[in-house]
Amino acid sequence: MRGVLYWEFALVHAFIASFGVCLFRYMFRRTFISLVNTGHKEAIKKRTMIIGAGNATMLLLNEIKNSAKDAENGVATSNASKINPICLIDDDRHKIGKMFEGVLVAGSTTDIPKIAKQEEIEQILFAIPSCQPKDRQVIMDLCGKTGLPVKVLPFVGSILDTSNVGDGSTSFATQIRDIKVEDLLGRDPIKFDNKDIRAYIENKVCMVTGGGGSIGSELVRQIAKYNPKQIIIVDIYENNAYDIQQELVMEYGKSLNLVTLIASVRDYFRMNQIFKTYQPEVIFHAAAHKHVPLMENNPMEAIKNNVIGTFNVATLAMFNNVKKFVMISTDKAVNPTNVMGASKRCCEMIVRFMSMQKDSNTEFVVTRFGNVLGSNGSVIPLFKRQIEQGKPVTVTHPEIIRYFMTIPEAVSLVLEAASIAQGGEIFVL
Repeated sequence: MRGVLYWEFALVHAFIASFGVCLFRYMFRRTFISLVNTGHKEAIKKRTMIIGAGNATMLLLNEIKNSAKDAENGVATSNASKINPICLIDDDRHKIGKMFEGVLVAGSTTDIPKIAKQEEIEQILFAIPSCQPKDRQVIMDLCGKTGLPVKVLPFVGSILDTSNVGDGSTSFATQIRDIKVEDLLGRDPIKFDNKDIRAYIENKVCMVTGGGGSIGSELVRQIAKYNPKQIIIVDIYENNAYDIQQELVMEYGKSLNLVTLIASVRDYFRMNQIFKTYQPEVIFHAAAHKHVPLMENNPMEAIKNNVIGTFNVATLAMFNNVKKFVMISTDKAVNPTNVMGASKRCCEMIVRFMSMQKDSNTEFVVTRFGNVLGSNGSVIPLFKRQIEQGKPVTVTHPEIIRYFMTIPEAVSLVLEAASIAQGGEIFVL
């Protein structure tokens, strides 16, 4: 009798213990996942205002909805799970007040600041890929008044081309990006296709001083398209020089004759060695110190690098019968009010003086441009950071008007100017 009771007790005990362990594991697992997901969602899910109630927005809202379902089922989610669409904004009167995919069109673009405050919006998503530059600029100005971070959805066509994922679907949320400098231009970028540029670059040895900088590296990229005999990159900063070198090697391989040299334009003997070794035929002189506040505190460095460097390279260009010398200058050289501008004006005077020498076979050209979007020394990177962080953009004077161009535009204009120059000109872009 005692043996039967013992076995009954053992079986009941084993059943209760097993049930208790399984129940505890199940409850612990559900509670742990719930707590993790709750904290995770609160951390990353932002209240978002979406500007535009067109096709791109509908596709994005569908992806957000599907992502939410996947999250409930424990499936890995995309960037869409980070978006909590609170309201839509559209200027179409017939859409205002209607629901699209469960989200209300709360008003027009003029209502953006008011609605953003009422709905406690945390971020704004600009989802009108086909918006014209002028209209985009007006809407961006309204978004700037909210002080909120603004993100952009690119053209639908580019999404369809580049964002196919493994299962054949297309992810729109992964294409959402921060504002690019081109978004602030307010017009379509100008593109060039000039046969004259090819005529003086093709089969020529082209040297770019400061070839690792923002302007210099773009010069190298565009020169490479015109089939030069050789490209010589000269830069004092090895990291930038290495980056553009590797970029061109990956794109062109051995088809491009590329030489990357670490040297300072201040060093006359080193530059003379380079001229004698490689015998450049076309020189683009982009090496310079450009940051105005830094040069105010370090005036001698501006003189050494800008003035002495330009004198060295220009003199060697004349002595070695270089066909064309193109100096990159700035609008700050006009009636200069700072050290950097004054140093660049001195550079222009040096180049103009060289162009007047009767025994010179070199065509000396100067090109000036001002605010280049994203270039080193430009105020635009500061503006961009201020906009991304929702802070006010600081300007010299509240009534100041700035005119901008992109780096590719500026470089294309430099090449264009050089192609039509006959020597001694100063081109204002």
